Amino acid sequence: MYDLIRDAPLGQAIRFLSENRLLKYPEEEDDFVLPQTYLEILEGREKPPHLQPEPSPQAQDDADSSSDSADPDIELGRTHTRRSSVVGPRFSMERVQEEQEIRLQPTRSVAIVPTKTADGVVLVDWYATDDPANPQNWSTANKSFIMFVLCVYTWTVYCTGPVYSTATEGIEAYFGVSAIAASLGLSLYILAYGIGDLIFSPLTEIPVVGRNPVYYLTFVVFFAVSFGPTRVETFGGLLVLRFLLGFFGSPALANGGATVGDLFSLLSIPYGLCWWVFSAWAGPAFGPLIGGYAAMAKGWRWPMWEVVWMAAPTLVLLLLFMPETAPATLLLQRARRLRKRTGHDRLQSQSEIDQRNMTAGAVLAEALVRPMEIMFRDPSVFFVNLYTGYFYGVFYTFFEVFPLVFPVFYGFNLGESGLSFLSCFIGVSIAIALYMAYLYWYMVPDNKKNGFREQEHRLVPAIVGSFLMPVGLFLFAWTARSSISWAVPLVGVGIFTIGHFFTMQSLFIYLPFSYPQYAASLFAGNSLWRSGVACGSVLFARPLFINLGIARGVTLLAGLSVAGILGTAAIYIFGKQLRMRSKYAVS
Repeated sequence: MYDLIRDAPLGQAIRFLSENRLLKYPEEEDDFVLPQTYLEILEGREKPPHLQPEPSPQAQDDADSSSDSADPDIELGRTHTRRSSVVGPRFSMERVQEEQEIRLQPTRSVAIVPTKTADGVVLVDWYATDDPANPQNWSTANKSFIMFVLCVYTWTVYCTGPVYSTATEGIEAYFGVSAIAASLGLSLYILAYGIGDLIFSPLTEIPVVGRNPVYYLTFVVFFAVSFGPTRVETFGGLLVLRFLLGFFGSPALANGGATVGDLFSLLSIPYGLCWWVFSAWAGPAFGPLIGGYAAMAKGWRWPMWEVVWMAAPTLVLLLLFMPETAPATLLLQRARRLRKRTGHDRLQSQSEIDQRNMTAGAVLAEALVRPMEIMFRDPSVFFVNLYTGYFYGVFYTFFEVFPLVFPVFYGFNLGESGLSFLSCFIGVSIAIALYMAYLYWYMVPDNKKNGFREQEHRLVPAIVGSFLMPVGLFLFAWTARSSISWAVPLVGVGIFTIGHFFTMQSLFIYLPFSYPQYAASLFAGNSLWRSGVACGSVLFARPLFINLGIARGVTLLAGLSVAGILGTAAIYIFGKQLRMRSKYAVS
């Protein structure tokens, strides 16, 4: 916990005010000794690689195989020498290849020999395979707490969107606008966090910036802006504030997956992603619930106050306990401390060397141009964006169709209509339990036994999910009527949610493994695409369901989603051939 507080924003502020006399790093302690491997290289006494000592067999046993504290880059049976972490997505091909070659179990500490470049620079790396500064070596308790903070942060941002939907009736009456105009407050929020992804995701990949400043600085603005809707007196002003809330809340959505990748090895990343995605689903599920009863009791501004109350403790958690996790940034900071301590300017991190070649134009092109270029040139990426955007948009039509179903057919009040969204929460809870069982009993043992297979092997849950989504939608469409219990259409919603989770998880693991060097761009582009479709879905949903009726309107969406079954199966069968033809993919 000491390390979390020291590396969190408040700890860094204490260090700054005390001129680094408090909350010191190991390199700043009086008894710090530079590792022998660094001294030998700096003094020109390094041994040739073939003379490096072999670790004893006893250094490779008695470890707890359930622990996730070991660095997955260890190669057993020899001194560990590798290049320092570089700027870019955590799903690098080097990382995939290294984990394919090793026995996937922890070992005792093995010193990491730093690399010396041709121009004499000594690349600062982790000191050993169990270096406590490496996020993947942090204790299970620390990782769990960081995941808790990240999930609370993500839940708050996702809850802030749908909580607005409970206030639309009051907003219509207060500002004298139509129902479609009032729904702009939700659709613009969704669009804004897609746009924010394009800005904030590349920023966090710049080592001198890192992930943490983007998290807490933007959320400070989010918290400040959240007071606006509680007092605003013009409809235009309300829409602007909602857009700003979505924009400054987007780093939770843009970079949460990257933080999970920083903390866990490749085998464990899906588990971490499950909990992060769970928090993203829980937000929309609970938003209408807590907002509905508040709007009934206190009027439309009360749900806006709830955003303030959710954001306040979240900001406190970020400031007190959220540390920097990006390896490139951590190694850059270590290199600076070592240069200050030793006076050797040759001690540099790979990330700061790479950073010198970065230009604003290159970062902008990576953020804005590359995602669209890959999408329109690669059929697999185009389908993934099209399909995920579609069912993401379908999910957000629920915020328009539920008020047309449950109050009308079943006499639900605003609070009870919010309760109906818990069907999404129940569905995703079941999905996570099933998906984790699939990982624990099949995927992880298979990876340990056979190594990492072709990327398409990870699409099996997506195929199952692509069937479940239209089934759930058809069930909702044909049973949402007063003659049938309200529980039946909600079962359909739960089935849709299970399919949605399976499909999203599989496709979002397939993408970075197939296109590792472009993973950040692909996720940013996909987020913008999904947000844009969802933004439009909120606006067209009400006219669609009013003009066609609930049954035919939802049936239309279900029928269109059947095409996703064919597309997912096509990628599973022909994905390898498509990747071999693509200049972006890794075969």
